Amino acid sequence: MRVLVVEDDARLAHVLEKGLREAAYAVDVAATGKAAVFEASVNPYDAIVLDVNIPEPNGFEVARRLRAKGIDARILMLTARDAVSDRIEGLDAGADDYLTKPFAFDELLARLRALMRRTGEVLPSELAVGDLRLDTRGRRAWVAGAEVPLTTKEYALLEYLVRNAGKVVGRAEISDHVWDEAYDPASNLIEVYVNRLRGKIDRGREEPYLQTRRGAGYVLQPPSEPAAGRAGEPGAAGRAGGP
Repeated sequence: MRVLVVEDDARLAHVLEKGLREAAYAVDVAATGKAAVFEASVNPYDAIVLDVNIPEPNGFEVARRLRAKGIDARILMLTARDAVSDRIEGLDAGADDYLTKPFAFDELLARLRALMRRTGEVLPSELAVGDLRLDTRGRRAWVAGAEVPLTTKEYALLEYLVRNAGKVVGRAEISDHVWDEAYDPASNLIEVYVNRLRGKIDRGREEPYLQTRRGAGYVLQPPSEPAAGRAGEPGAAGRAGGP
């Protein structure tokens, strides 16, 4: 998932950005209402974490403008205001949820997951394709019962591919949802990460999970035959279970 954090407190913005990246989100940051409206107008965000008290326009007005533009990203509004009238104003402006400062970061993550469930983008605690399984809460992966060590970005890419299993996804779709605005379209970074994933989930397989569709993108789908066991590892039947 790709998230826009709108927060003018540089320290808090950094904490949110760091924490969300560690949770495998792609994150962009805006410090003003004007910048937030621009970023959300040109990038396909899944969710927006929006502070109310930002330089003009404030968070309430940003939400109104985004909804008027037809932007349907989920909006989680952050504010130190806890009056009922303020919460009502935020929700009426187009926010989907409201979190009062100070807050626990784990609660923010839980609310983001809940917001995505409301859109129909169900994020179950476990995803599976063939004998490839993901624990979306712990951000861990197993192939044939053996855990696969992944970096945060490798996991984010793999989860996106698993959520779109059987569908060909292009570089533009991957960069939109797995990378942030710092991604350089001219780079081969996506190819590098795809090859890293292949080396980890397809090792020892004649038929791979992750396949390239030349000129179109990549598709992840279950091989017709299970893995026969990897070099240096016990067979699938002898491996420990997953989460």
